[in-house]
Amino acid sequence: MKKLLSGVSAIMFLAALLACSKKSEPALPPFKPIEEPAKTYGFESTVAWADEFSTDGAPDAGKWNYDVGGSGWGNNELQYYTSTTNNAMIKDGILTITAKKESMGGREYSSSRMVSKNNSDMLYGRYEVKAKLPAGRGTWPAIWMLPNDYAYGAWPISGEIDIMEHVGYDPNNVHFSVHNQLYNAANSKTSTKNIPTAFSDYHVYRCDWTPTSIKGYYDDQLVFTYNNDGKGIAGWPYDKPYHLLLNLAVGGNWGGVQGVDDSIFPVSMQVDYVRFYKMTVK
Repeated sequence: MKKLLSGVSAIMFLAALLACSKKSEPALPPFKPIEEPAKTYGFESTVAWADEFSTDGAPDAGKWNYDVGGSGWGNNELQYYTSTTNNAMIKDGILTITAKKESMGGREYSSSRMVSKNNSDMLYGRYEVKAKLPAGRGTWPAIWMLPNDYAYGAWPISGEIDIMEHVGYDPNNVHFSVHNQLYNAANSKTSTKNIPTAFSDYHVYRCDWTPTSIKGYYDDQLVFTYNNDGKGIAGWPYDKPYHLLLNLAVGGNWGGVQGVDDSIFPVSMQVDYVRFYKMTVK
């Protein structure tokens, strides 16, 4: 019996020692994830890609392609787009895109839709276009961007950025918009600014595009902000390379809401320069 008691005592003594040793261990601090410093985005001061339109004649074939045809382009537009100097020509440092009243390709109007050749470097950055807009009911000029490859799906799933759009029946009201799966067509995210001299003077239409936002500026004044909500491609498909488009449409679902005034033709959008600056990260 004494041996049994001494054994029990030993066990109790050992348990007490273990309990004391556990109590003496310091408590571990709560886990904290390492926080990365916030990134600051900016833009290079040196132009990475540009066209100053300094050589008379046809636009530089090394920088521009053309969308050609009279399919209506998904908007019931009325023009036939050509790839010739009949509708896109450079003279005295200015690119002139002209819409004309003439039969071509089964359409009653001709014009041009110029497309910058796919450039993999055009993923994020600052885009500037200095332009003078055409006046007249039925005109629909645009300076805009589309993805090089529709990696997420057909329009609008892979996105669109409209740096400048104007419809002639609503003079001087200029629009900056984005389109995507959540916001498209009549439901697009849009801001509008009235520019009283949009037809008579050149103005700078600009897009600052980073992984966190798309911002629009007209003559360096902020007019539009669209932020990346971090919830995926439905609202933010803007993480793939894009390219620029310059065009002058006639009529269409928006431009032709109040018809077309045939007395205005020929009518032109004039472009002084197109410039792209790469994004920087700090």
